[in-house]
Amino acid sequence: MNIRHAIDTYRGHTIPHFKIVERRNTWFAFSGALIVLSLIGLLWGGLNYSIAFEGGAQIAYPLKNPQVTVADVADTMTAFGRPDAQVQIVNGDQVSIRTASLTADAKTEGLIDALAKQAGIERTDISIVDIGPTWGAEISRKAFTGLIAVLLAIALYIGLRFEPKMAVGAMIALVHDVLITAGLYALVGREVTPETVIAILTILGYSLYDTVVIYDKIKENTESAAMVSRLGYAGVVDLSLNQVLMRSVNTSLVVLLPILSLLLFGGATLKDFAFAMFVGVAIGAYSSIFIAAPVLTILKGREQRYRNLEARRTVRQGAAAPGTADAAAGSSAVAADAAASRATARQSSGPPRPSSKSKKRPPAKRKRR
Repeated sequence: MNIRHAIDTYRGHTIPHFKIVERRNTWFAFSGALIVLSLIGLLWGGLNYSIAFEGGAQIAYPLKNPQVTVADVADTMTAFGRPDAQVQIVNGDQVSIRTASLTADAKTEGLIDALAKQAGIERTDISIVDIGPTWGAEISRKAFTGLIAVLLAIALYIGLRFEPKMAVGAMIALVHDVLITAGLYALVGREVTPETVIAILTILGYSLYDTVVIYDKIKENTESAAMVSRLGYAGVVDLSLNQVLMRSVNTSLVVLLPILSLLLFGGATLKDFAFAMFVGVAIGAYSSIFIAAPVLTILKGREQRYRNLEARRTVRQGAAAPGTADAAAGSSAVAADAAASRATARQSSGPPRPSSKSKKRPPAKRKRR
């Protein structure tokens, strides 16, 4: 493929001929490796839930004393009976502490005064967000319930709009997207916040959009009995994927570019949201093409109708390969026999006789008076 042809293909002027369905085992192996890594991250390291899910207190304040280290802040927390506190210094001038819920007593007041004195700031500069474990558990339950409800609604929509087997393929692709996104969060240790849940639900919507576009093209092409008979179901799916491939790629790029700008230049909250969105959109675009459609091909290939059709195609292709040479040889033999027959007939018949029309009549005699 030369550069001009590649540019024409990217711009949608020509249709590529990638063998996507034929190489489905390669895509399944790649996705399987990503899922294994995700499961290792989830089971080994686990997700880093924010206090919105687990409950607790989040203490944040500016650091004006550059000599203070993470160990110094941790020692202060230990001195006030909180040895399990998680301390971070962000960008060298912001302290973030995550600990158990605080109670309004003298010990808590003394902890706040000690942290303010250590950082060289006023007591009012310290921000404290305290969330009880009951509220955090409620948020977790609602997030999980919302995720299940979205998946069921998507399955119902695709099942009614197209067919149940397409809904199964779409569900497998969506679970694939959520699992890999969550696993990557666990591997990199990013904090899971309510914004992350919003991003994941947005990812499911985008992945559904891309899958519906592909399924709609597959449905349109498979309604042609001649095309299915000539290419088979897998061949029609492959053709449909190539027809919408550049559209999916360009749509994904348009979505990923602004998300990338948020990931690079946004604030802390926006970066968490953008990270989940960037990973999810990229994985969703991949799964719609390389997971949802090949899974649909496997499911439809088990139907008796398409099994019989594929068997007839195999027999027809097997008979056409040797039959082509035999037919050519037979037609040549027939042509040779006909030519020989015509030559024999000309030799045995002798010189051609003039036709009656070509004979000249003798001149008529004139009568004398």
